[in-house]
Amino acid sequence: MIILGIESSCDESAASICKDGKILSNVVSSQKIHNNYGGVVPEIASREHDRLLNHLVVKSINEANISLNNIEGIGVTKGPGLAGALLTGVSFAKGFSQSINVPIIGINHLEAHIYANFLAYPKLEYPLVCLLVSGGHTQIWYIKNIFDYELLGDTRDDAAGEAFDKGSRILGLGYPGGPVIEKIANKGNSDAINFPRALMEKDNLEFSFSGLKTSLLYLVKKEQLFDVEDIVASYQKAILDVLVTKLLRAINIKKVNTCIIAGGVAANKCLRRMVNDKLNNRINVYYPDINLCTDNAAMIAFLAEIYLMKGIRSSIDFEVVPNLKLK
Repeated sequence: MIILGIESSCDESAASICKDGKILSNVVSSQKIHNNYGGVVPEIASREHDRLLNHLVVKSINEANISLNNIEGIGVTKGPGLAGALLTGVSFAKGFSQSINVPIIGINHLEAHIYANFLAYPKLEYPLVCLLVSGGHTQIWYIKNIFDYELLGDTRDDAAGEAFDKGSRILGLGYPGGPVIEKIANKGNSDAINFPRALMEKDNLEFSFSGLKTSLLYLVKKEQLFDVEDIVASYQKAILDVLVTKLLRAINIKKVNTCIIAGGVAANKCLRRMVNDKLNNRINVYYPDINLCTDNAAMIAFLAEIYLMKGIRSSIDFEVVPNLKLK
């Protein structure tokens, strides 16, 4: 089955072609215009999607070396995300599906991030624990079987990706925060400052990063004499310590042999090293390819194919859901 995937939940415009579980093309355009504002401007994001999507879809079809008539279905992100950005992508996808007369399905962006791991590792076996950590979400899921999920832990305020972005903004390092913080942290002493770690009581699987962000803000305002590299390294370590600790707890509670890391923060190499060091080969750990960690349409097309193969599709009047939950 050949599926076109479209992603427009935030500031990545993307299109992809998936055929029988294999990605034939994966085209992503990151909207760098937001760098000028220190974060994503929703109206600008919507306009950029509107400007780029047709070009990206044509490019993905050409790179996949297929024709328009070969497409048998369309998957598009319906949420969560920015309302206007989602609406732009869904409206485009609906019109496209009507013009070529193929079924369409609205895809949950969070679920697609999880299944990016199955795209990279088709032989993954259930049950498993997933740390889903991105710009807007930080969650731990127990995945019992296909489409059968149990939420073990969620964030009470900021997500880890938000903590990176806001920390970078406080320090004047630019946007997006994750990559720049990771780069600078490599030059610093991660033990220089003992930033707070919230909700670390035994068996607690919830997250909170707002206090950490506030602690960084107070530190900067006091103008204490620390090298910026040490501040950044210590700040990153505080975020990653919490993520790894909660993941290990979930693995022990559920007694699984496999865990996966999903979402944009999964691209952080320091996180990967910390997870591998802590687990010490006791269980199998899987990460998506780097280009499948951040927002992309390949994971949308892949998951859409799974649904459409099972005969599950959306009606043409389905709505976008900016605050869509996985369960």
